[in-house]
Amino acid sequence: MPLKLLLLLVGVAALIQPCFAAASTPETICRYLESDGKRTKIPGGYLKKDEQKDQQIYFRFRPNIDNWSVAVVDIRDKENKLQLMVRLQQPCKITQARQAVYDKAGKLLSLQTLGPDLVTVTAEDVVNPAVPDVYQAVEKKNPLLAIADTGVNYLLPKIQPHIARTANGNLLGYDFWDMDERPFDSDPRQNPYYPFHHGTTVFSVLAAEAPGEAIAVYRFPAINMCRYKELINHAVNAGVRVMNISMGSNNIDDWTCFATAAQNSPSVLFVVSAGNNGRNIDEHPVYPAALSLDNLFVVSSSDHFGRPGAASNTGSQHVDIFVPAEQVSVTDHRGVRTTTGGTSYAAPRVAALAVRYLRANPDADTQQIISFLRKRAISGQGNISAFGWIPDPTDDFGF
Repeated sequence: MPLKLLLLLVGVAALIQPCFAAASTPETICRYLESDGKRTKIPGGYLKKDEQKDQQIYFRFRPNIDNWSVAVVDIRDKENKLQLMVRLQQPCKITQARQAVYDKAGKLLSLQTLGPDLVTVTAEDVVNPAVPDVYQAVEKKNPLLAIADTGVNYLLPKIQPHIARTANGNLLGYDFWDMDERPFDSDPRQNPYYPFHHGTTVFSVLAAEAPGEAIAVYRFPAINMCRYKELINHAVNAGVRVMNISMGSNNIDDWTCFATAAQNSPSVLFVVSAGNNGRNIDEHPVYPAALSLDNLFVVSSSDHFGRPGAASNTGSQHVDIFVPAEQVSVTDHRGVRTTTGGTSYAAPRVAALAVRYLRANPDADTQQIISFLRKRAISGQGNISAFGWIPDPTDDFGF
């Protein structure tokens, strides 16, 4: 662990207080499972309230309540703030535990993985840490490239040099989810004890294929998608010309504000992933890929022969091109080099190509960038895309 990060965590440790007291023993958890009392039915289980401790305890069972093999006990405070999650097997064997740690002001600092005794800390993941000020961006020229995703792990030394900085040295970007200046990679919607990380891996592809670019970082506004207006305005004011968006949903209402803001920002090319639903998005749309915007460019994933990936979305109207992205080398949220694939990693390959072209042709407008990308594509894929595929988007041919 880098000394700077170690010192930061030591300093944080002096402020924290565990959100769960010594009463959270394995025996206590087992008693919760065995006890009767008032229950409120919830999907997959039930909810109990402990009035004495001001706690809400969620119980979920698989495959079902009456004949369960796995149970999850999720303990929250009266305001529904995370406290402790325990996963058990019959009859009451703890196999996994995760504890939330707060500072004295009640701000979530980290998520600790606990041993079966619910005391031993085996791992700890920081939540929304301060942006370190120990690095210089790879380039000081005006940033042209941005990412809007779940954020980026800016604590990683491999990632830090590729993050754009403002004139006064601050990270260029913003967290439009939490509305702060810490766009750290985290999506807690599916499981807040184990947040999903996506943005760091996507960012690493941009950094690898546009190595001379310092990249502005935005955490997308999941809880209020109309904040995309503010996000795009922020990027435009920063001089961004290419924005990578490797995400989507089935609901067009999620993206109406984005569509308006993007349409009003013709200087920005939005490179968007087609999605990994294995369907034709002309017939069964995924958004924002299926939006009809002049400055939207939609990318799907192929193998190295131009054949679509097993889950890659297609569409002769709404998918512009394919690029090989079924086996892409990335850096994940932990800083580990690994291989992954899908349309989320096809889009940044094209965004990187677009910004390299723009650096070589600084007077090019958005439509000229799109024209270049279309000309680079090889036709012959049939009706799965509008323009074909680019076998090697790292090649600067045509600049």
